[in-house]
Amino acid sequence: MKQGSTLFLKVVVYLIGLAVLGLCVIIGGVSISGNAGMFLPVLFIAGVAAIPFFIGLYHGLQLLNYIDKNTAFSEMSVKAVKNIKYCAFTISVLYAVGMPYIIYVADKDDAPGAVVIGLVFIFAPLVVAVFTAVLEKLLQNIMNIKSENDLTV
Repeated sequence: MKQGSTLFLKVVVYLIGLAVLGLCVIIGGVSISGNAGMFLPVLFIAGVAAIPFFIGLYHGLQLLNYIDKNTAFSEMSVKAVKNIKYCAFTISVLYAVGMPYIIYVADKDDAPGAVVIGLVFIFAPLVVAVFTAVLEKLLQNIMNIKSENDLTV
């Protein structure tokens, strides 16, 4: 496979990473300046959730490199997809743990939209986790079929 076939996806991953890094810098600045008020725990959860996000981006880049090297159907790819699944699930759990406080803040601030936004932050990574779990299972089945075919030849 040509090197440039995944170039667009790599550029998108890097741009997403830069955007989230910028948000982390803004969140850190607001947190340090003391202007966060009662939103400080929510910002803390967002900052902690950035760690598995960046780990997931790294494994996504690894997966794209495996595709470039024609080793997409290998144990390394399955491991990268599995790590992406764990990272997405961790992000979802972090926001789910913080959801009671988000509901409390939304009730105090009379902002019902905050609960819906909080639910988006829970279910979007959960969808990614489910998708990568299905992809992991498919890759594992392909690996099993490939190993059976290698044994018959």
